[in-house]
Amino acid sequence: MGLFKRNPFGHILFIKKWLIRIFGAITHKRYRGFNDLYIEGSEVIRNLPDKNVLFISNHQTYFADVVAMFHVFNASLSGRKDTIKNVCYLWQPKLNIYYVAAAETMKAGLLPRILAYVGAITVERTWRSGGKDVIEKREVNPNDTENIRIALEDGWVITFPQGTTKSFKPVRKGTAHIIKQHKPVVVPIVIDGFRRSFDKKGLRMKKKNILQSFIIKEPLAIDYEKDTIEQIVEKVEFAIEQHPSFLKVTPIDDMP
Repeated sequence: MGLFKRNPFGHILFIKKWLIRIFGAITHKRYRGFNDLYIEGSEVIRNLPDKNVLFISNHQTYFADVVAMFHVFNASLSGRKDTIKNVCYLWQPKLNIYYVAAAETMKAGLLPRILAYVGAITVERTWRSGGKDVIEKREVNPNDTENIRIALEDGWVITFPQGTTKSFKPVRKGTAHIIKQHKPVVVPIVIDGFRRSFDKKGLRMKKKNILQSFIIKEPLAIDYEKDTIEQIVEKVEFAIEQHPSFLKVTPIDDMP
């Protein structure tokens, strides 16, 4: 790899690799040490194509969820089975992993801006601004959807289709439109325990000795031509266990 080789967004891969190595080493004990991370489905990761994969997940913190995914994905690709033991798997990390994040979140301070370099696809949320819901939704920025297309063509994209860390909020139709238009392999992930372990931003540890869980499911069966947007939305809600029917079986301490 050339020293100044860049990805489609202009980020220098050499710098991105070292950022992943450094932040991975710093955060490893948050998932294997201070707390434990229970993983299922690492074999799913190893069987995925190198490009056009969309990971959909529920969301509990701004950053800890994504950091865990970088750990689990790279550990799985390095041959580890349902474990992130030995952080050396980050020496040669997968560099074409991206994640969708709110632009206002990634601009809130130096650390988020550095983390954005690791792979953030920043989008302007149409329904929320300054931490508050807006009455009149703004138009979708076409550059946002174009950047997601570029990222899918280059590699893997992580998205949180509810667009919030609150449980059981509706899945945004934008995710369904992306699925229908770009026809990616859609891999659901269900996480738990992160809300109890970290603060809302996912930067500060709130409590130790928490069992966090990270369940990777088989890719969704989607008929890209025949499934409607509403049908895809419902499939996503069930897959990430955020459909209203799950409210009856959700532990009280997992509620927002």
